Amino acid sequence: MNKFRIPITLLALCLTLSFSTVFAQKTSVQNIESRVETLLAKMTLDEKIGQLNQVPGDISTGTDVKKDDLLSQIRTGKIGSLLSHTNFQNKIIMQRVAVSEARLGIPLVFGFDVIHGYKTIFPIPLAQAASWDMGLIERIERIAAEEASADGQNWTFSPMVDVSRDPRWGRVMEGAGEDPYLGSRVAEARVRGFQGDDLAAKNTVAACTKHFAGYGFTEAGRDYNTVDMSDQRLHEIVLPPFQAAADAGSATFMNAFNTLNGVPASMNKNLITNILRGEWGWKGMVVSDWNSFGETIVHGAAEDDIDASVKCLSAGSDMDMAGGTFQRGLKKALESGRVTQAQIDEAVRRVLRFKFSLGLFDDPFRYLNQKRHDETLEKPEYRQVAREAAAKSMVLLKNDGGLLPLTEGSRFKKIAIIGPYADSKGDKDYMSFWTLGLGMRAYDSTKVVRPAQALKPALEKLGFEVTVTEICLDATCTEKDYSTAINAAREADIVIACVGERGLDCGESRCVASLELPRKQDLILSIVGRLSKPTVMVLFNSRPLVFEWANQNIPAILVAWQPGFETGNALADVLTGKVNPSGKLPVTFPRSLGQVPIYYNQLNTGRPQQQQGQMWTSGYLDSPTSPAYPFGFGLSYTKYSYSDLKISKSQYKMGETVEVSVTVTNVGDQAGEEIVQCYTRDLAADIARPVKELKGFEKIKLAAGESRVVTFRLSEKDLSYWNNELKWKADPGKFKVFVGGNSRDVKEGEFELVR
Repeated sequence: MNKFRIPITLLALCLTLSFSTVFAQKTSVQNIESRVETLLAKMTLDEKIGQLNQVPGDISTGTDVKKDDLLSQIRTGKIGSLLSHTNFQNKIIMQRVAVSEARLGIPLVFGFDVIHGYKTIFPIPLAQAASWDMGLIERIERIAAEEASADGQNWTFSPMVDVSRDPRWGRVMEGAGEDPYLGSRVAEARVRGFQGDDLAAKNTVAACTKHFAGYGFTEAGRDYNTVDMSDQRLHEIVLPPFQAAADAGSATFMNAFNTLNGVPASMNKNLITNILRGEWGWKGMVVSDWNSFGETIVHGAAEDDIDASVKCLSAGSDMDMAGGTFQRGLKKALESGRVTQAQIDEAVRRVLRFKFSLGLFDDPFRYLNQKRHDETLEKPEYRQVAREAAAKSMVLLKNDGGLLPLTEGSRFKKIAIIGPYADSKGDKDYMSFWTLGLGMRAYDSTKVVRPAQALKPALEKLGFEVTVTEICLDATCTEKDYSTAINAAREADIVIACVGERGLDCGESRCVASLELPRKQDLILSIVGRLSKPTVMVLFNSRPLVFEWANQNIPAILVAWQPGFETGNALADVLTGKVNPSGKLPVTFPRSLGQVPIYYNQLNTGRPQQQQGQMWTSGYLDSPTSPAYPFGFGLSYTKYSYSDLKISKSQYKMGETVEVSVTVTNVGDQAGEEIVQCYTRDLAADIARPVKELKGFEKIKLAAGESRVVTFRLSEKDLSYWNNELKWKADPGKFKVFVGGNSRDVKEGEFELVR
């Protein structure tokens, strides 16, 4: 690697411009398919296998993989793609070698995990989903694509659209939560944001929808673990966001690490060939996850590299990420007659089409323009969107007595900001592991606006006297550290306690066995609680956590998630009332770990429990079955009332549209945004159906005292389910419809579907 870590020379720049012109003239008038076939006919078997081979660059995001010198492999056509390479000048040099020194001059494609921003870091994806604002999410990914493409990346391994009901899973932070409908809308927005209207534009990147499929249901909440589920759950809960992404035009898909009903996803023909390429008619390229082809051997589903190559290629997978399985096994599989040349050629076609669609054959250096690089990264206006996104994603869970917002003229004068995340400068706090554009661990922490850094001056400007006292959470902490914080709280009129998770606790291979506040932070809260001081708990988290003591004893709780670069500014905006919180939970928050998995769209069971302790019902002796906070929940500094629920008629024929309307009124004294949610329940189907299913939502702005009628239109498709004959079907019969501000507090109506 060191041998080509050199500044780009004038000669290299001239070659870059020269090749851009030549390729543009040579290929712009040709049809992509004919160009693919012409190129394919010239390729040797080794060159074809090289196009199916992706190798890691200068960032490792998985197990170590031995690799030869990168330039040598590129020069000899053994590499078709690189992932996780960050050095801009090196990418120029590698692309120049690929197009000027390799025999056929096939350009490289550079992939990268752009998960919640590239150089400008936004809230984690789960937090973005809490905004329920698809336009905002699309803008976030548009900015991420602008930055990534300007830095030489053509392809992002995002969006992750896995539905998950287990917050122990570290990657729950990458998705949109527990609901397939919300997840589908978020998936579409992310694909649109990354890819725009033109995949070949210089400021877009190709999306890679992952992990196909079922990864969010991994057993015990552990990464890479087993998944086993019914066909009904697969089609109704897991697959809808993937299909939405495919319909939105996602250029690529990524295999999941897990087995699905015993078959590793990378060699699962039912998933890739039958469903993705067959039923959905999707035409793109499928890439493995990191060495997931090779891991079929570890799963015990393949004997060796040859067997793994045969099974993954035959299932419909195309590109081998980081494992080298195809490099070692595919030629031998062909020689032994276990795969055909036609199968290999079809996979190579998909890779070449992908590169043509990105415009790389027209201009291999279209994403490697130094001027655009210098002008595009970290624009100030990107920060404004990051600040807006962080504020809109925050969810107010409690606000007893109207403790918030903290405004001028408040009865409180002295404020103590305490806790380990009041002013943290390390461990990618307020972000996540998935900020690889900044580097793996070391980064410039001054880019993050910390809570106290913005909140303290904002509160002082309003006339408050503010002290900031951090509490450390490691072995160096002493009683003095805790006593300092306690004394600060004792002297204050109100306490803001910043607790939660470290940034590096969030992401892949960051699964947990406990959902309690880590490192005994509940002790901090309980000690402060004994002082009988009004307390605001600000939770920096990447997953639903359990904090039952706080639920019962702390009057104000704000879920801030991991908000990104603009953490402090967004927090100040919300706590001082500059922004009225509007976020709603995209996941259920349990009371205890023992309730997991817990989710709103559950089946009723034959013996539902009406109250805790009721015998011979489905419940617990020691806990209610209800969650701490339900899906879709979130408070505001104003209040909304729902009234006059109307269903346009009592009976609908198959194929007709059901119209449901409700009047929403802002009955508070300030403007706000409300997320109006519509759910249905099929009361008597051929199989048991969930107690509620989200079918629509609308985010509306209302001035104080303003009312608005919100209308939802439900089609026969919305009322269909995957039945026991393995088909989508809507049954005639009675349906309930629910509309409200969350999945629990709703207005209810009924209609009948008839033939």
